[in-house]
Amino acid sequence: MSSSPLTKTKNRLIFSGAWLIWSAMYFKMLFFDWQIEWSYALIDTLTTNGLLLVTCLLVMINLRFYNPTKGKFFHLVILCIAASALYTIIIRFGLASLLTANTSYSLFVEKSIALRFDMAFLITGCAALISTLWHSQEDQRENEHRKTEAEKMARDAELFKLRQQLQPHFLFNSLNSISALAISQPHLARKMIQQLSDFLRGTLKKEEQQQINWIEELQFLNLYLEIEKVRFGHRLSTEITSTPESNSKQLPALLLQPLVENAIKFGLYDTTDSVKISIHAKVENNFLIVIVQNPFDKDTSRPGQGIGFGLSSIQRRLHLLYGRNDLLEASTFNGLYTITLKIPQL
Repeated sequence: MSSSPLTKTKNRLIFSGAWLIWSAMYFKMLFFDWQIEWSYALIDTLTTNGLLLVTCLLVMINLRFYNPTKGKFFHLVILCIAASALYTIIIRFGLASLLTANTSYSLFVEKSIALRFDMAFLITGCAALISTLWHSQEDQRENEHRKTEAEKMARDAELFKLRQQLQPHFLFNSLNSISALAISQPHLARKMIQQLSDFLRGTLKKEEQQQINWIEELQFLNLYLEIEKVRFGHRLSTEITSTPESNSKQLPALLLQPLVENAIKFGLYDTTDSVKISIHAKVENNFLIVIVQNPFDKDTSRPGQGIGFGLSSIQRRLHLLYGRNDLLEASTFNGLYTITLKIPQL
């Protein structure tokens, strides 16, 4: 993940501004402090700092292709010493040959060679250090980006796997019911096939949607309930209520169907009586609260001994999406099995 064009432009402006400020300070030092003639001071400033700029750029380009590992900066020191020495040699003979007419200036250049070397080493060292830190941060950002992308891909793959594990269970039950109805009640079998087709088509359409609102989720849930009502006939009834503010709240797509399937399993599988599944939604403290209740026979049904694969998969899905393990609760009271689901509203 490389830096954005805006960031690169900003860095170039900062670097250029720093070079201009340093050049102005250098000229002021030559002209006012050391009383060098202004024309010689200007030539010295442009030559010295222009060459110093090129030297720093060469050092930074070198570090772009070779960035020393943590704690191994000996390469940086050698590089800066070599660059500073080459810079000093060019300045010593270049300025002397360029401005030979002024003997006092030539003498000044000779006496300032050690100072020029120190200055070059200090500035190239700072440039090398800044460049090393910059490239290290870039590498770290790129590694974090790759890690984030890998975690997202793994999370999406696990969510997809959880979704796919839930679908076959419902599909096989529906096909078994269709097979049982095909001879005794063919019109109900045809109706169930059409409803199953609508349900699966809705599943495919919603597969790519991470979040939908409560009303859309209820529309999909009704497709599922129509199929189950064909299977169980008059034995299954539902009561769905929600507060007006719940309608626009968001939740992960296709989250309710496994909850209701779990309620039907505990409510109907161990009894021949009619059963009513209650679903209620409300909003509390920036959470969409969904409560699913079903009656159960405490002598034949044991919902308290675990939440089963369907609910555990929902709990895992919520953890992957929100990073929390407290969004799904199961409880029993007075013959009612209650699932409470809390969806954070981001």
